[in-house]
Amino acid sequence: MTAMRWIVALLGAGFAATIVWAGLSADFLASFGAITADPWGIVTLADLYLGFVLIAVVIGWFERGWRAILWIVPLPFLGNVWAAAWLIVRWPELRRRLVEGGGNRPT
Repeated sequence: MTAMRWIVALLGAGFAATIVWAGLSADFLASFGAITADPWGIVTLADLYLGFVLIAVVIGWFERGWRAILWIVPLPFLGNVWAAAWLIVRWPELRRRLVEGGGNRPT
């Protein structure tokens, strides 16, 4: 595994641990209510879901058919831990296409 894949894996695992900690420490619905009551909470949620849409576009560009659906549909529910998992799995192909310039698809 390359250094970047390890970094993404560690960040994803750290974030997953943070989710578990938050889940054990606070009531999700009460916390969500507090977030949505604050204008900056709304901005944060909008930013989060914009990120989901953007990574979904990238996933859709790299994956085909049912594989794209299997990676994209869980994003709003599993969040960036799922996006990190996709990056770890697809890193060699991403690198090949982006850095080495191979396999470009028309836009």
